[in-house]
Amino acid sequence: MSADGDKKRSRKRYAAGRGNKRFKGSRELEVGMQGIIITCNMNERKCTSEAISLLSEYADELYGPEKGCGGSNSEEEEEEEDDAEAALKKEVAQLKKTGKGAEKRFQALDSGANNVVFIRTHNVEPDKLVHHILSDLHATKKKKSRVILRMLPVSGTCKAFQEDMDKYLTTFLEPWFKTPNQATYQIAFKARNSSHNKRDDIIKSIAGLVGKMNPKNKVDLTDPELSIIIEVIKAVCCVSVVPDYALFRKYNLQEVVKDDAPKPDAADDVKEDQKASDPSDSADVVKEAEEQTDKQAEDIKVPGNEKRVEEETEEGK
Repeated sequence: MSADGDKKRSRKRYAAGRGNKRFKGSRELEVGMQGIIITCNMNERKCTSEAISLLSEYADELYGPEKGCGGSNSEEEEEEEDDAEAALKKEVAQLKKTGKGAEKRFQALDSGANNVVFIRTHNVEPDKLVHHILSDLHATKKKKSRVILRMLPVSGTCKAFQEDMDKYLTTFLEPWFKTPNQATYQIAFKARNSSHNKRDDIIKSIAGLVGKMNPKNKVDLTDPELSIIIEVIKAVCCVSVVPDYALFRKYNLQEVVKDDAPKPDAADDVKEDQKASDPSDSADVVKEAEEQTDKQAEDIKVPGNEKRVEEETEEGK
């Protein structure tokens, strides 16, 4: 009898665990979402609370107060929650009160990486909102967060495989780089919990796409007009194109409020990323990208250039 009872209890616990995983999985970062990546150094709960509070403050300025939510994202209420499960249940109850189909302006999801929070947005332009926040912080030098490090907009997502990324970016990047549009740019690549993407291959491929759109697009790692942000988390590739990346200290909320802050270099970015990821993760922008992009005609197969490259090779022989 006791043995049968133990088996039943074990099965119930196993079933309960599976149920929790299914519920949690429905709240994860997925392809097709837009939002904002928030990095922190430990304390993800506090980071989530700060992020939603800060985003809500500035979103109200741009889009007006959110309707039908009754201020449920206040920092004080989040801090009083001692249990993550209780916080989730509370959010579900609040969603039910606002009615079926109603979506909150900001929703915290599991990003799939440690020290990284993903805030899904609804009826909000992530790049516009984040730039608005950083512009204000840069101008006022007023610190408004304690644990948030970087705030990166995610304007689009796709599967994190080379073919899928190339296909998606071919269309996604056109508004900024396709003729007659042109700009100086850099590529900021970061991979978390993903080993099937090689940094150099991704950077080389994206540089080739940008070069095809307009040969006048040039790499500038010092002070580019635009930065192409590629954040890979597990099997999801998050993409955005942002201005003022160097001016706003790589979109770092702690650094942008400092007076007379020097321009960041690659070494600073690597140290910061190591805090928010495993040591084996890829670094951010690397110096080799400039050399690879300067030799696009030789290293990347571009229609119309293949014949010329072959002729040059014959002459070299």
